[in-house]
Amino acid sequence: MNARPVTFAALLAATSLFAQLEPPKPVVEMPDKSGWVQLFDGKTLSGWTMPDAGDWKMEDGVLTGRGKVCHLFSPNTYTNLEFKAEIKLNNRGNSGMYVRAAYGRSWPKGYETQVENTSPDPQKTGSLYGIKRNLKQLVEDDTWWTQHVIAIGNRIIIKVNDVIVVDHVDEKGTFKSGHLALQQHDPGSVVQYRNLMVKRLADDEKTALAEAKKDMADLGKEPLVK
Repeated sequence: MNARPVTFAALLAATSLFAQLEPPKPVVEMPDKSGWVQLFDGKTLSGWTMPDAGDWKMEDGVLTGRGKVCHLFSPNTYTNLEFKAEIKLNNRGNSGMYVRAAYGRSWPKGYETQVENTSPDPQKTGSLYGIKRNLKQLVEDDTWWTQHVIAIGNRIIIKVNDVIVVDHVDEKGTFKSGHLALQQHDPGSVVQYRNLMVKRLADDEKTALAEAKKDMADLGKEPLVK
């Protein structure tokens, strides 16, 4: 029995169907009295999903990513927000914290706040990847640090430990809303995250800025990257 030839149109249709992914199911958030939501329970991935197969797991209460390129997406979406975590990265490791990311395979469309200290990539921790580049290494390998990201309207702020690295206004307003995502970059990387938290901010930008200043008192200080 002869097999039917596969036409270009049929191949394209199959590819399109494969590319269509069901979005994650949102979860109920339980903010504390200050509005912060703990994103992980220390035991499971807490509703976060991987469109591409990857190796993300909880190890002794710490979220750990290894292996090939893979992105872990939050179940919920956000617009104006604060996103904060403690991070540790191995030598030559590479990762990223995304805000307003589109759910999908391969490299996400969204704002990536770089997590990278000693890999060959010149864009170091604190960069707004591809937009505002920090070329200075701020963190030693295998050392915990805090990364705090604020997105209000088209303004993105990135603080690493006690340093505001980036305070950038994206005049194009490229990414309006979307998921949080965490990146595992390549087989040589081992990245660890703990105390991941998010806070929703008001839709009104002036109100949102006032809310964010409660958590980042030096907001408005001249950033490291001009």
